[in-house]
Amino acid sequence: MDLKKLGKILAYILGRHPGEFGLVPDREGYVKIKALLRAFSEEEGWGYVRQSHLNEILLSLSPAPVEIQGNLIRAKIRENLPGIETATNLPKLLFTCVRRKAHPFVAANGIRKSESPVVLSSSVEMAERLGRRVDRWAVTLTVQVKKALEKNVEFFKADGALYTAAFIPAGCFTGPPLPKEKPALSPPADTIPTAPQKPGSYTLNISADGSFNSASGKNSRKQDPPWKRKHKKGKQKHEKPPWRH
Repeated sequence: MDLKKLGKILAYILGRHPGEFGLVPDREGYVKIKALLRAFSEEEGWGYVRQSHLNEILLSLSPAPVEIQGNLIRAKIRENLPGIETATNLPKLLFTCVRRKAHPFVAANGIRKSESPVVLSSSVEMAERLGRRVDRWAVTLTVQVKKALEKNVEFFKADGALYTAAFIPAGCFTGPPLPKEKPALSPPADTIPTAPQKPGSYTLNISADGSFNSASGKNSRKQDPPWKRKHKKGKQKHEKPPWRH
């Protein structure tokens, strides 16, 4: 690995054009290291970059082109870094992505305020690229800028095709249809099988007067094997011998 080359690329990304890589620095120029590494993973030939390489640059290059504070990183030279300003001449449509699991909630309630701003792009390709960083099956939303402005949304221009906003109300965007909820299927009560009886067990049938008979004793003749029933039937029809008359 060429540390000097990596240092120059970091200085370009963080100090000049972070928007080309889908990054939006905060007002102090910091971006999350995790977001930076994800951006590197999308670039051919730079997917190997890890935080250990960033730490090595701090130790090996003098002066180091970047500085790290906790989980944040920024360029030391930021004179050419575009600032975040209130957006003017906005496009009619902007695009952003949400996690697939969050799509039903967002469709009903909008994208609410949080610690991180909503990142949008005038390019659907860039929006989808950012969406895949957080969810492989992220859902793309199309924001109607005019409707959002009417609901007091303030847009800020970041670098390149990127914009930010604190929130996006429901009704200001469209997206794919929500997945249909599958109804819970339950079998009718009369089709639910009963638990089989254990071998040798029997059921007690309790009558109204408190007496009981076992199911095995009830209709016991019907439960006798055929040869036994035939034998009993023959006994019933047997005539008495003459000397007993």
